[in-house]
Amino acid sequence: MPLELYLSYLAAALIVIAAPGPDSLNTLAIGIARGGREGVAYALGVGVGCLTHTLWAMLGISAVVAASATLFNVIKWIGVAYLLWLGVQALRSSGAMTAVNAAAPPQPGRNAAQRFRQGLLTNALNPKVMLFFLAFLPQFVDPQRGAAVIWQLGLMGLTFALITALAYSALAWSAGSVGARVGREPRIALWLERATGVVFIAMAARLALADRR
Repeated sequence: MPLELYLSYLAAALIVIAAPGPDSLNTLAIGIARGGREGVAYALGVGVGCLTHTLWAMLGISAVVAASATLFNVIKWIGVAYLLWLGVQALRSSGAMTAVNAAAPPQPGRNAAQRFRQGLLTNALNPKVMLFFLAFLPQFVDPQRGAAVIWQLGLMGLTFALITALAYSALAWSAGSVGARVGREPRIALWLERATGVVFIAMAARLALADRR
């Protein structure tokens, strides 16, 4: 991939990643409500989710979904159902943060793995993100490279995923520091957890209203 083209893509990707969106908002909410460790795990899951969309673009699956209203809606409603389930679970939570809840011993490994899966699935099950990658990546492809085009897509997708994971991890860790200060009171921790649930439900509503355009 020509260096000039790659640098142009890199600048555009940085702008896109820096723009506020559902994934960054939810990373922020989880970092504040559940701590930096779980927020970073969620951020890493989002980054891996970006890799899945890159793979679909490389294999041509994204183009098939873009052309099929049925496939688009199937993926969309699975994503909506999953986000709603996460939102309801957060709203029903006792709200006690693992770092300050003496009654429930912390399980950092298990909780982090759960947040990673959430980040991965909320990103991977969003067909709008899939269509974004399908529209965004080819703009920076050098068609004169022939068969190497698919590897250009892979390089750009990997770059996007790495930057997303790093940027969102930094956001989550900073949010975790804030949450550790304000979440020491059980009542505040409860409302932070409920706020996270509201964010998930808002993401579900946003996705439910999305179309292929």
